[in-house]
Amino acid sequence: MPDSNIPNLLWQPTPQTQKHSHLQRYIDWLRTSRGLAFETYDALWQWSCRDLAAFWESQWAFFQIISHSPYRAVLEGNNMPDCAWFPGATLNYAEHVFRQKNDRYPAIIFKQEDRPTVETSWAALEQQTAAFAQFLRSAGVNPGDRVAAYLPNSPHAMVAVLATMSIGAVWSSCSPDFGAASVADRFAQIAPKILIAVDGYSYGGKRFDKRDTLHTLCGLLPTVEKIVFIPYLDETAVFEYSDKTVVVWAELLVQYATNTLSFLPLPFSHPIWVLYSSGTTGVPKAITHSHGGNLLEHLKYLHFHNDIHPGERFFWYSTTGWMMWNFTLGALLTGSTIVLYDGSPGYPDLQVLWELAETTQITHFGTSAPFLVGCLKAGLVPKSTCDLSVLRSIGSTGSPLPPEAYRWVYDNVKADLWLSSMAGGTDVCTAWVGGNPLLPVYQGEIQCRCLGCAMESWNEDGQPVPVNEVGEMVVTKPMPSMPIFFWDDPNGARYKSSYFEHFPGVWRHGDWIRITERGTVVIHGRSDATLNRQGVRIGTAEIYRALDLIPAVKDALIVNLEHEDGTDWMPLFVVLNSGISLTDDIVSGIKTTLRKTYSPRHVPDIILEVPDIPYTISGKKMETPVKNILQGKAIGKAFNSDSMRNPESMAYFIALAKTR
Repeated sequence: MPDSNIPNLLWQPTPQTQKHSHLQRYIDWLRTSRGLAFETYDALWQWSCRDLAAFWESQWAFFQIISHSPYRAVLEGNNMPDCAWFPGATLNYAEHVFRQKNDRYPAIIFKQEDRPTVETSWAALEQQTAAFAQFLRSAGVNPGDRVAAYLPNSPHAMVAVLATMSIGAVWSSCSPDFGAASVADRFAQIAPKILIAVDGYSYGGKRFDKRDTLHTLCGLLPTVEKIVFIPYLDETAVFEYSDKTVVVWAELLVQYATNTLSFLPLPFSHPIWVLYSSGTTGVPKAITHSHGGNLLEHLKYLHFHNDIHPGERFFWYSTTGWMMWNFTLGALLTGSTIVLYDGSPGYPDLQVLWELAETTQITHFGTSAPFLVGCLKAGLVPKSTCDLSVLRSIGSTGSPLPPEAYRWVYDNVKADLWLSSMAGGTDVCTAWVGGNPLLPVYQGEIQCRCLGCAMESWNEDGQPVPVNEVGEMVVTKPMPSMPIFFWDDPNGARYKSSYFEHFPGVWRHGDWIRITERGTVVIHGRSDATLNRQGVRIGTAEIYRALDLIPAVKDALIVNLEHEDGTDWMPLFVVLNSGISLTDDIVSGIKTTLRKTYSPRHVPDIILEVPDIPYTISGKKMETPVKNILQGKAIGKAFNSDSMRNPESMAYFIALAKTR
């Protein structure tokens, strides 16, 4: 069915942008080296999903993968998750990072909230990585052993992860805003041999000493043999633990400074790092990725869908507890400089990251949808206060970006800007859908499904829905960056139940999506938080998009409780901006907006003002746990407070549940 409501066209790439893009270079290379001609991106995408072996072999050849032994096949087995990519090949992700080393551009630019900007050259990054790698070897760390990090988004973490990769050990990290129990829930699963940690961190103008937390954590991780301590908050800080060896970061870099960096060839499917699900209702899933899978996927996405070029500067606001930190590391594969920021995106105000973009000359600026919506609601006009002349693109992820935020970017940041909204996840450490330098940007729509991602929108019966209709997001064919396994899941039962239980052999991601006739994608929120309203399924993202139009509303959360008698109750919880109280006029305005924007079914039964909306540490709204509480589920089973950024926010919902 044709879409009669084509949204506003906000941006089109110039012929020069298209010509000089990596994606166009790849298309030209396919024509000359493989005899394959594609006139449209959709034709290229169709081929990349139809002929997986040919597509991923072309990635191997195009990016000139350094392999120390040949592969037997591109793909053995075609049924998810029981398949193997490039068996026989041996490689190392870190080796591909350091083949980009040069003396023309810095490798890292780092800014702490309360300290001056610091640059790290490629030579310094290589030397420090070599030293730390030798320390790990001397500490008895072998291929497959785990190195855990309790670190902020700083160069220390980048050095440590590259060193860990280089020797074939397995990396895992959490940011220091995590509490001891939530870190232990993650790290205890993987039994790390080494723990790297800081004394504390600063955020929002406040300093947080974490040495007591670190002491508790050490007691919860009995397998840790050595602790690498970094005096980060206070250069004079010290840390001791009675039955574990503590080594100071700066001292070990000096001790092993004369070592040269080498790379251990590893099987394609050798574990590279363990990432974690949010763990809102139980122990987080320990999602394990591979060297080869993440290498190929990051090369593909960062070149073709982000179009990053050598010498450009890539930034994504993140912490070491979110997969976008790993993704930012991947930008080094392109020869770009990565920009790291450690601190609050709102301190002293929301202007701080735009000022960072100016002072560090960021080319590609990555952030979250809530940050852009926050800038919109605050009335920011960065183009009038900052020189953003070198800024080429803005990336957004974490939650659906509402159409109004698209418009705000073009009106207030830069008119000639590529806005690249993307969506993926910890599960694949990349994006399923995202940017495209060859295609236009339409308001409220993600540009395309990514190459090699056989994504479709299905109904409950496992059939594709028509174009422009909402359905379950599924991926019907394997990708190299899908997890190789979950740690401590010996028979794969937890892995298979997480993605393949609903549609056997097909990855169900848990999002509502709509694929348009233009090939663009709109995400309508999590399907596991669906509002089943009188038999009609409503995505929560629709509600939140409409509420972004209400100036008084700072944040919101909505759930729908279905009763056994067929009735339901749909409350909307709102946080209002400072100095504003919930009045009849505001309630009426919210209901009118939802009714006019969508339908009467989108109108909540009641609107309640709350002190705060509960979020996971990684920034996800906790709709399902709130629903569990309101339905009377035991608190200990409804949510895991250690996985939360603001566990005190649950007190309101617990009290409300007692009154129902």
